[in-house]
Amino acid sequence: MHVAHLSLTDFRSYASVELGLEPGVTAFVGPNGQGKTNLVEALGYVATHSSHRVSSDAPLVRRGATRAIVRCAVHRDERRALVELEINPGRANRARLNRSPVSRARDVIGLLRTVLFAPEDLALSKGDPAERRRFLDDLLVARAPRFAGVRADYDRVLKQRGALLRTAAQARRGSRGSRSARRAESDSAFTTAGAGDVLSTLEVWDAHLARHGAELLRARLELIEALRPLVAGAYAALAPSSAPATLAYRSTLSTGGDTDEGGRDGEVPGERGSFDTQTLSTDLGKTLEERLRERLLEVRSAELERGVTLVGPHRDDLILGLGDLPARGYASHGESWSFALALRLAAYDLLRADGGDPVLILDDVFAELDSQRRRRLAEIVAPAEQVLITAAVPADVPPELVGARFDVEEGSVTRVR
Repeated sequence: MHVAHLSLTDFRSYASVELGLEPGVTAFVGPNGQGKTNLVEALGYVATHSSHRVSSDAPLVRRGATRAIVRCAVHRDERRALVELEINPGRANRARLNRSPVSRARDVIGLLRTVLFAPEDLALSKGDPAERRRFLDDLLVARAPRFAGVRADYDRVLKQRGALLRTAAQARRGSRGSRSARRAESDSAFTTAGAGDVLSTLEVWDAHLARHGAELLRARLELIEALRPLVAGAYAALAPSSAPATLAYRSTLSTGGDTDEGGRDGEVPGERGSFDTQTLSTDLGKTLEERLRERLLEVRSAELERGVTLVGPHRDDLILGLGDLPARGYASHGESWSFALALRLAAYDLLRADGGDPVLILDDVFAELDSQRRRRLAEIVAPAEQVLITAAVPADVPPELVGARFDVEEGSVTRVR
């Protein structure tokens, strides 16, 4: 797979740009703040419908414009597809495939597959659980685009259920004007206090949350099983003198809903609330959906008190370990970088095994690495069908990755090699 052409209209700093690309290595070189990352960010957005830099679409639209358009011609084997995304902040995005509209923008997900390395990836090993959940879910969607729908359904249910819980929590706090009401903890007392049919409605949303959550959870667990040996191998190649890299999954099915705080520093990976696929799916002879519904009932009182959903994949975490210690809190800066890179390399290997090399994007990564890790990473990615690199100066591009080059300065993109 490779991108043959990229066209941008009112995307980030570009009013308009047209770029012809080719297989092999292409470097975009120029001072910081000139628009290099904007080019590769656009391709990452086509692949995932999200940016690796910002959480909303508004910053992607050039100041003064109302929308942005990204078009790219994607070649895969003997097939060619022209993918167009119209980014409309605050409204539904639109998509076209080979110049024909599609019913939903997410229907074009999977036509371009990318693996993007960026300085922000350090958050995979040092940041909050949300970063690692996003890594897993983005990879799920890249491998099987239908999971974009699964994730959207889960997020929709979570939002609706959360709104109901917030309303219930406010009603409950309002009912505690008297001493007897303050002591009332039963569901009947809560209902009498003015919550109406909140509890019965909550049961309906519990069923939806458990169904969609179980599908997402099972897929994550199976993905981690596939990633484990690939992450271990990639990490060993990048940091051969370090302890081996390990992965575990911490689920709110066991922890009671506190994983979103990132776990406890010093905790041994797998020690608390971590499971493999077989354990979660067969323990006590119950399905994941049944277990999620049971846990939701167990934490019902706490959820009504706090007004948030405490159980589900949205509060789980991927635990990264080095030997017997968690990477978070114990890994050095170099080890943290190596782990983040190993996750991306494992994702690349997994997508390639599914059929067809994804486009590799390295956004200002080499400047962050010491010479040893820089050389090893360059050697690993060099055989990829297409590698796109951004760098502030030509010297940041390793000699193993010399190829086509565009200079980027003041919004102008010029091919010089």
